[in-house]
Amino acid sequence: MTKISHKVQSGLWFTAKLIVGLAIVATIVYWAKFAPVEVTTVSVQQSKVVAEVMGTGTLEARITTSISPKISGRIVKVEVDQGDRVAAGDLLVRLDDEELAQQTEIARANLAARRAAIQRLNSDRQRTVAIQTQASKEFERLSRLAPTKAVSVSALDKAREALAIAQAGLAHSEAAMAEAQEELVAAAKTLEYQQTLLANTRVIAPFDGLIVARIREPGDVVVPGSSILTLISTEELWINAWVDETEMSRLADGQPARVLYRSESERCFRGRVARLGRQADRETREFVVDVSVLELPDNWAVGQRADVFIEVARRDSTLIIPPKAIVWRNENIETSATRVAGVFVDDGGHASWRPVKIGLRSRKSVEILDGLSRSDSVIVLTGKQKSLADGARITIQ
Repeated sequence: MTKISHKVQSGLWFTAKLIVGLAIVATIVYWAKFAPVEVTTVSVQQSKVVAEVMGTGTLEARITTSISPKISGRIVKVEVDQGDRVAAGDLLVRLDDEELAQQTEIARANLAARRAAIQRLNSDRQRTVAIQTQASKEFERLSRLAPTKAVSVSALDKAREALAIAQAGLAHSEAAMAEAQEELVAAAKTLEYQQTLLANTRVIAPFDGLIVARIREPGDVVVPGSSILTLISTEELWINAWVDETEMSRLADGQPARVLYRSESERCFRGRVARLGRQADRETREFVVDVSVLELPDNWAVGQRADVFIEVARRDSTLIIPPKAIVWRNENIETSATRVAGVFVDDGGHASWRPVKIGLRSRKSVEILDGLSRSDSVIVLTGKQKSLADGARITIQ
Protein backbone atom coordinates (compact mmCIF):
# COMPACT_ATOMS: atom_id res chain seq x y z
CA MET A 1 0.00 0.00 0.00
CA THR A 2 2.86 2.33 0.83
CA LYS A 3 4.53 1.59 -2.49
CA ILE A 4 1.33 2.43 -4.39
CA SER A 5 0.92 5.73 -2.51
CA HIS A 6 4.50 6.64 -3.32
CA LYS A 7 3.96 6.02 -7.04
CA VAL A 8 0.76 8.10 -6.99
CA GLN A 9 2.54 10.98 -5.30
CA SER A 10 5.40 10.81 -7.83
CA GLY A 11 2.92 10.86 -10.70
CA LEU A 12 1.07 13.82 -9.24
CA TRP A 13 4.34 15.69 -8.72
CA PHE A 14 5.44 15.02 -12.33
CA THR A 15 2.02 16.13 -13.62
CA ALA A 16 2.22 19.34 -11.60
CA LYS A 17 5.68 20.15 -12.95
CA LEU A 18 4.51 19.44 -16.49
CA ILE A 19 1.53 21.76 -16.10
CA VAL A 20 3.75 24.53 -14.68
CA GLY A 21 6.23 24.08 -17.54
CA LEU A 22 3.50 24.22 -20.14
CA ALA A 23 2.11 27.32 -18.49
CA ILE A 24 5.50 29.00 -18.62
CA VAL A 25 5.96 28.05 -22.29
CA ALA A 26 2.45 29.27 -23.08
CA THR A 27 3.17 32.54 -21.33
CA ILE A 28 6.42 33.00 -23.25
CA VAL A 29 4.72 32.19 -26.56
CA TYR A 30 1.87 34.53 -25.73
CA TRP A 31 4.16 37.42 -24.88
CA ALA A 32 6.36 36.70 -27.86
CA LYS A 33 3.54 36.57 -30.38
CA PHE A 34 0.48 38.20 -28.91
CA ALA A 35 1.74 40.72 -26.37
CA PRO A 36 1.17 44.36 -27.28
CA VAL A 37 4.04 46.00 -29.17
CA GLU A 38 5.41 49.18 -27.64
CA VAL A 39 5.25 52.00 -30.16
CA THR A 40 5.28 55.76 -30.30
CA THR A 41 3.18 57.99 -32.48
CA VAL A 42 3.98 61.23 -34.25
CA SER A 43 1.55 63.78 -35.60
CA VAL A 44 1.38 64.71 -39.25
CA GLN A 45 2.96 68.15 -39.53
CA GLN A 46 2.31 71.04 -41.89
CA SER A 47 5.77 72.30 -42.75
CA LYS A 48 8.37 72.66 -45.48
CA VAL A 49 10.33 69.82 -47.04
CA VAL A 50 13.54 70.15 -49.01
CA ALA A 51 14.77 67.34 -51.26
CA GLU A 52 18.56 67.17 -51.41
CA VAL A 53 21.25 65.22 -53.21
CA MET A 54 24.32 64.45 -51.14
CA GLY A 55 27.92 64.35 -52.28
CA THR A 56 31.28 64.10 -50.55
CA GLY A 57 34.45 65.81 -51.68
CA THR A 58 37.25 68.23 -50.84
CA LEU A 59 37.65 71.98 -50.73
CA GLU A 60 39.66 73.21 -53.72
CA ALA A 61 40.62 76.51 -55.33
CA ARG A 62 39.49 77.03 -58.90
CA ILE A 63 42.69 78.99 -59.66
CA THR A 64 45.91 77.67 -58.17
CA THR A 65 49.51 77.98 -59.29
CA SER A 66 52.93 76.75 -58.31
CA ILE A 67 55.34 79.65 -57.88
CA SER A 68 58.63 78.76 -59.57
CA PRO A 69 61.54 80.78 -61.05
CA LYS A 70 62.09 81.42 -64.73
CA ILE A 71 65.85 81.01 -64.32
CA SER A 72 68.19 78.84 -62.30
CA GLY A 73 69.66 80.32 -59.14
CA ARG A 74 70.15 80.19 -55.41
CA ILE A 75 67.37 81.48 -53.17
CA VAL A 76 68.49 84.47 -51.12
CA LYS A 77 65.21 85.18 -49.34
CA VAL A 78 61.60 84.00 -49.34
CA GLU A 79 59.59 87.10 -48.56
CA VAL A 80 56.28 85.40 -47.63
CA ASP A 81 55.16 82.43 -45.60
CA GLN A 82 52.33 79.93 -45.58
CA GLY A 83 49.04 81.65 -44.74
CA ASP A 84 50.09 85.10 -46.01
CA ARG A 85 47.81 87.02 -48.34
CA VAL A 86 49.52 88.70 -51.30
CA ALA A 87 48.56 91.12 -54.04
CA ALA A 88 49.46 90.90 -57.71
CA GLY A 89 53.00 92.24 -58.19
CA ASP A 90 54.14 91.62 -54.61
CA LEU A 91 57.71 90.33 -54.25
CA LEU A 92 57.65 86.69 -53.17
CA VAL A 93 61.19 85.34 -53.66
CA ARG A 94 64.63 86.85 -54.32
CA LEU A 95 67.38 84.87 -56.08
CA ASP A 96 71.10 85.61 -56.03
CA ASP A 97 71.61 88.41 -58.62
CA GLU A 98 75.27 89.38 -58.16
CA GLU A 99 76.59 87.83 -61.38
CA LEU A 100 73.60 88.91 -63.45
CA ALA A 101 73.93 92.47 -62.13
CA GLN A 102 77.56 92.55 -63.33
CA GLN A 103 76.60 91.17 -66.75
CA THR A 104 73.88 93.79 -66.99
CA GLU A 105 76.37 96.59 -66.27
CA ILE A 106 78.73 95.18 -68.90
CA ALA A 107 75.88 95.13 -71.43
CA ARG A 108 74.94 98.70 -70.50
CA ALA A 109 78.55 99.86 -70.98
CA ASN A 110 78.74 98.07 -74.34
CA LEU A 111 75.56 99.84 -75.44
CA ALA A 112 77.04 103.20 -74.42
CA ALA A 113 80.20 102.42 -76.42
CA ARG A 114 78.12 101.58 -79.47
CA ARG A 115 76.25 104.84 -79.18
CA ALA A 116 79.56 106.75 -78.94
CA ALA A 117 80.81 104.90 -82.02
CA ILE A 118 77.66 105.93 -83.87
CA GLN A 119 78.31 109.56 -83.00
CA ARG A 120 81.94 109.30 -84.22
CA LEU A 121 80.90 107.59 -87.46
CA ASN A 122 78.20 110.16 -87.98
CA SER A 123 80.85 112.91 -87.75
CA ASP A 124 83.04 111.03 -90.22
CA ARG A 125 80.11 110.69 -92.58
CA GLN A 126 79.40 114.41 -92.43
CA ARG A 127 83.05 115.08 -93.30
CA THR A 128 83.00 112.64 -96.23
CA VAL A 129 79.75 114.20 -97.45
CA ALA A 130 81.41 117.63 -97.41
CA ILE A 131 84.45 116.28 -99.29
CA GLN A 132 82.23 114.53 -101.84
CA THR A 133 80.18 117.72 -102.32
CA GLN A 134 83.30 119.84 -102.83
CA ALA A 135 84.81 117.33 -105.29
CA SER A 136 81.57 117.19 -107.22
CA LYS A 137 81.42 120.97 -107.56
CA GLU A 138 85.06 121.18 -108.64
CA PHE A 139 84.58 118.50 -111.26
CA GLU A 140 81.45 120.24 -112.61
CA ARG A 141 83.32 123.58 -112.80
CA LEU A 142 86.24 122.10 -114.69
CA SER A 143 83.92 120.18 -116.97
CA ARG A 144 82.23 123.44 -118.02
CA LEU A 145 85.64 125.05 -118.74
CA ALA A 146 87.07 122.10 -120.66
CA PRO A 147 85.42 122.95 -124.02
CA THR A 148 87.02 126.43 -123.95
CA LYS A 149 90.49 124.98 -123.40
CA ALA A 150 90.69 127.06 -120.23
CA VAL A 151 91.63 123.97 -118.20
CA SER A 152 94.05 121.22 -119.00
CA VAL A 153 93.01 117.63 -119.52
CA SER A 154 95.19 116.49 -116.65
CA ALA A 155 93.46 118.92 -114.27
CA LEU A 156 90.07 117.56 -115.33
CA ASP A 157 91.29 114.01 -114.82
CA LYS A 158 92.51 114.83 -111.35
CA ALA A 159 89.16 116.41 -110.50
CA ARG A 160 87.39 113.27 -111.77
CA GLU A 161 89.69 111.06 -109.68
CA ALA A 162 89.14 113.20 -106.58
CA LEU A 163 85.37 112.93 -107.05
CA ALA A 164 85.58 109.14 -107.34
CA ILE A 165 87.71 108.94 -104.19
CA ALA A 166 85.23 111.16 -102.33
CA GLN A 167 82.28 109.03 -103.46
CA ALA A 168 84.08 105.85 -102.37
CA GLY A 169 84.82 107.43 -98.99
CA LEU A 170 81.14 108.36 -98.59
CA ALA A 171 80.02 104.83 -99.47
CA HIS A 172 82.50 103.39 -96.96
CA SER A 173 81.26 105.81 -94.29
CA GLU A 174 77.63 104.88 -94.93
CA ALA A 175 78.47 101.14 -94.78
CA ALA A 176 80.30 101.67 -91.50
CA MET A 177 77.29 103.62 -90.19
CA ALA A 178 74.89 100.81 -91.16
CA GLU A 179 77.12 98.22 -89.49
CA ALA A 180 77.35 100.35 -86.36
CA GLN A 181 73.57 100.69 -86.29
CA GLU A 182 73.20 96.91 -86.36
CA GLU A 183 75.75 96.56 -83.58
CA LEU A 184 73.84 99.18 -81.60
CA VAL A 185 70.60 97.20 -81.97
CA ALA A 186 72.40 94.00 -80.91
CA ALA A 187 73.88 95.77 -77.88
CA ALA A 188 70.44 97.10 -76.93
CA LYS A 189 68.92 93.63 -77.23
CA THR A 190 71.74 92.18 -75.16
CA LEU A 191 71.11 94.75 -72.43
CA GLU A 192 67.38 94.06 -72.57
CA TYR A 193 68.03 90.32 -72.24
CA GLN A 194 70.40 90.82 -69.29
CA GLN A 195 67.88 93.16 -67.64
CA THR A 196 65.18 90.52 -68.07
CA LEU A 197 67.39 87.87 -66.48
CA LEU A 198 68.15 90.27 -63.64
CA ALA A 199 64.44 91.01 -63.18
CA ASN A 200 63.73 87.27 -63.12
CA THR A 201 65.76 87.00 -59.92
CA ARG A 202 62.76 88.67 -58.29
CA VAL A 203 59.77 86.32 -58.34
CA ILE A 204 56.50 88.24 -58.01
CA ALA A 205 52.88 87.25 -57.40
CA PRO A 206 50.90 86.78 -60.64
CA PHE A 207 47.53 87.53 -58.96
CA ASP A 208 45.92 88.36 -55.65
CA GLY A 209 45.69 85.30 -53.44
CA LEU A 210 46.75 83.24 -50.47
CA ILE A 211 50.01 81.34 -49.94
CA VAL A 212 48.98 77.82 -48.90
CA ALA A 213 52.37 76.07 -49.02
CA ARG A 214 56.05 77.04 -48.65
CA ILE A 215 58.26 74.36 -50.14
CA ARG A 216 61.79 75.84 -50.45
CA GLU A 217 64.00 77.85 -48.11
CA PRO A 218 66.92 80.32 -48.52
CA GLY A 219 70.05 78.59 -49.75
CA ASP A 220 68.19 76.10 -51.93
CA VAL A 221 69.20 76.02 -55.59
CA VAL A 222 66.21 76.05 -57.90
CA VAL A 223 65.67 75.63 -61.63
CA PRO A 224 62.75 76.60 -63.88
CA GLY A 225 59.77 74.51 -62.83
CA SER A 226 60.98 74.00 -59.26
CA SER A 227 58.07 74.78 -56.94
CA ILE A 228 58.92 77.29 -54.20
CA LEU A 229 55.41 78.33 -53.08
CA THR A 230 51.83 77.38 -53.83
CA LEU A 231 49.45 80.29 -54.43
CA ILE A 232 45.69 80.10 -54.75
CA SER A 233 43.06 82.66 -55.60
CA THR A 234 40.38 82.96 -52.95
CA GLU A 235 37.96 84.60 -55.37
CA GLU A 236 36.34 81.22 -56.08
CA LEU A 237 36.67 78.19 -53.86
CA TRP A 238 34.56 75.11 -54.38
CA ILE A 239 33.92 71.57 -53.23
CA ASN A 240 34.78 68.87 -55.76
CA ALA A 241 31.96 66.59 -54.64
CA TRP A 242 31.46 63.03 -55.87
CA VAL A 243 27.76 62.27 -56.45
CA ASP A 244 26.12 59.00 -57.47
CA GLU A 245 25.34 58.98 -61.20
CA THR A 246 21.69 58.05 -60.50
CA GLU A 247 21.15 61.61 -59.24
CA MET A 248 22.43 63.22 -62.45
CA SER A 249 19.01 64.10 -63.90
CA ARG A 250 18.04 66.05 -60.75
CA LEU A 251 21.04 68.37 -60.77
CA ALA A 252 21.57 71.67 -62.58
CA ASP A 253 23.91 74.66 -62.49
CA GLY A 254 22.98 77.32 -59.95
CA GLN A 255 21.14 75.09 -57.48
CA PRO A 256 21.61 76.14 -53.82
CA ALA A 257 23.54 73.83 -51.55
CA ARG A 258 24.55 73.33 -47.93
CA VAL A 259 28.19 72.64 -47.19
CA LEU A 260 29.03 70.69 -44.05
CA TYR A 261 32.71 70.64 -43.12
CA ARG A 262 33.94 67.74 -41.04
CA SER A 263 35.75 70.25 -38.80
CA GLU A 264 32.48 72.03 -37.94
CA SER A 265 29.83 69.36 -38.23
CA GLU A 266 27.32 71.35 -36.18
CA ARG A 267 27.05 74.19 -38.72
CA CYS A 268 26.23 74.37 -42.43
CA PHE A 269 27.60 76.95 -44.85
CA ARG A 270 25.97 78.29 -48.01
CA GLY A 271 27.02 77.05 -51.44
CA ARG A 272 25.86 76.92 -55.06
CA VAL A 273 26.38 74.44 -57.90
CA ALA A 274 29.02 75.92 -60.22
CA ARG A 275 29.29 73.18 -62.83
CA LEU A 276 28.54 69.53 -63.43
CA GLY A 277 31.13 66.98 -64.45
CA ARG A 278 30.71 65.24 -67.79
CA GLN A 279 32.64 62.06 -67.01
CA ALA A 280 31.65 59.41 -64.50
CA ASP A 281 34.06 57.08 -62.74
CA ARG A 282 33.67 53.67 -64.36
CA GLU A 283 34.28 51.83 -61.09
CA THR A 284 32.43 53.86 -58.45
CA ARG A 285 29.72 55.08 -60.87
CA GLU A 286 30.04 58.60 -59.48
CA PHE A 287 30.67 61.94 -61.16
CA VAL A 288 32.05 65.27 -59.91
CA VAL A 289 29.86 68.24 -59.07
CA ASP A 290 31.70 71.49 -58.32
CA VAL A 291 29.89 73.46 -55.62
CA SER A 292 31.06 77.05 -55.08
CA VAL A 293 31.35 77.93 -51.41
CA LEU A 294 29.72 81.25 -50.52
CA GLU A 295 30.79 81.06 -46.87
CA LEU A 296 33.83 79.63 -45.12
CA PRO A 297 34.55 78.66 -41.52
CA ASP A 298 37.09 80.73 -39.61
CA ASN A 299 39.68 77.99 -40.04
CA TRP A 300 39.78 76.14 -43.33
CA ALA A 301 42.32 74.41 -45.54
CA VAL A 302 42.45 73.46 -49.19
CA GLY A 303 41.95 69.72 -49.47
CA GLN A 304 39.81 69.33 -46.34
CA ARG A 305 36.85 66.97 -46.50
CA ALA A 306 33.29 68.24 -46.71
CA ASP A 307 29.79 66.98 -47.43
CA VAL A 308 27.44 68.91 -49.70
CA PHE A 309 23.66 68.75 -49.77
CA ILE A 310 22.32 70.13 -53.04
CA GLU A 311 18.73 71.34 -53.01
CA VAL A 312 16.88 69.85 -55.99
CA ALA A 313 13.26 70.58 -54.95
CA ARG A 314 11.30 72.31 -52.18
CA ARG A 315 7.79 72.57 -50.78
CA ASP A 316 7.30 75.45 -48.36
CA SER A 317 3.99 74.18 -46.90
CA THR A 318 2.97 70.54 -47.10
CA LEU A 319 2.14 67.52 -44.95
CA ILE A 320 5.22 65.71 -43.67
CA ILE A 321 6.09 62.74 -41.46
CA PRO A 322 9.43 61.20 -40.40
CA PRO A 323 11.00 58.79 -42.92
CA LYS A 324 11.11 56.01 -40.32
CA ALA A 325 7.30 56.01 -40.21
CA ILE A 326 7.10 54.81 -43.83
CA VAL A 327 6.52 51.05 -44.22
CA TRP A 328 6.90 49.52 -47.68
CA ARG A 329 4.81 46.56 -48.81
CA ASN A 330 4.59 44.48 -51.95
CA GLU A 331 1.29 45.04 -53.71
CA ASN A 332 1.47 41.59 -55.28
CA ILE A 333 2.98 39.27 -52.69
CA GLU A 334 3.43 36.39 -55.14
CA THR A 335 5.36 38.35 -57.78
CA SER A 336 6.66 41.23 -55.62
CA ALA A 337 6.00 43.36 -58.67
CA THR A 338 5.20 46.70 -57.04
CA ARG A 339 6.22 48.20 -53.73
CA VAL A 340 3.68 50.45 -52.08
CA ALA A 341 4.42 53.00 -49.37
CA GLY A 342 2.23 53.13 -46.31
CA VAL A 343 2.06 53.90 -42.60
CA PHE A 344 0.62 52.24 -39.52
CA VAL A 345 -2.07 54.06 -37.56
CA ASP A 346 -3.70 53.22 -34.22
CA ASP A 347 -7.06 51.51 -34.79
CA GLY A 348 -8.50 50.91 -31.34
CA GLY A 349 -5.29 49.48 -29.88
CA HIS A 350 -4.37 47.59 -33.02
CA ALA A 351 -1.98 48.55 -35.79
CA SER A 352 -3.66 49.25 -39.11
CA TRP A 353 -1.57 49.68 -42.25
CA ARG A 354 -2.70 52.48 -44.58
CA PRO A 355 -1.24 53.16 -48.05
CA VAL A 356 -0.04 56.69 -48.74
CA LYS A 357 1.25 58.61 -51.72
CA ILE A 358 4.60 60.23 -51.01
CA GLY A 359 6.31 63.18 -52.70
CA LEU A 360 9.57 64.87 -51.85
CA ARG A 361 11.91 63.18 -49.41
CA SER A 362 14.69 64.57 -47.25
CA ARG A 363 16.79 63.13 -44.47
CA LYS A 364 14.33 64.26 -41.79
CA SER A 365 10.94 64.29 -43.48
CA VAL A 366 8.78 62.79 -46.22
CA GLU A 367 6.03 64.67 -48.04
CA ILE A 368 2.59 63.02 -47.96
CA LEU A 369 0.50 63.81 -51.02
CA ASP A 370 -2.45 61.55 -50.24
CA GLY A 371 -3.62 59.09 -47.56
CA LEU A 372 -3.21 61.22 -44.41
CA SER A 373 -4.63 64.43 -43.00
CA ARG A 374 -3.31 67.07 -40.63
CA SER A 375 -5.19 65.49 -37.70
CA ASP A 376 -3.70 61.99 -38.14
CA SER A 377 -0.97 60.39 -36.05
CA VAL A 378 1.24 57.62 -37.35
CA ILE A 379 3.04 54.83 -35.53
CA VAL A 380 6.81 54.71 -35.20
CA LEU A 381 8.39 51.52 -33.88
CA THR A 382 10.67 51.79 -30.86
CA GLY A 383 13.23 49.61 -29.16
CA LYS A 384 14.35 46.42 -30.87
CA GLN A 385 11.06 45.93 -32.72
CA LYS A 386 11.94 46.04 -36.45
CA SER A 387 8.55 45.19 -37.98
CA LEU A 388 4.86 45.33 -37.20
CA ALA A 389 2.06 43.10 -38.47
CA ASP A 390 -1.22 44.50 -39.67
CA GLY A 391 -3.74 44.10 -36.83
CA ALA A 392 -1.11 43.56 -34.13
CA ARG A 393 -1.90 44.78 -30.66
CA ILE A 394 -0.02 47.92 -29.69
CA THR A 395 0.63 49.99 -26.64
CA ILE A 396 1.63 53.61 -27.02
CA GLN A 397 4.45 54.82 -24.85
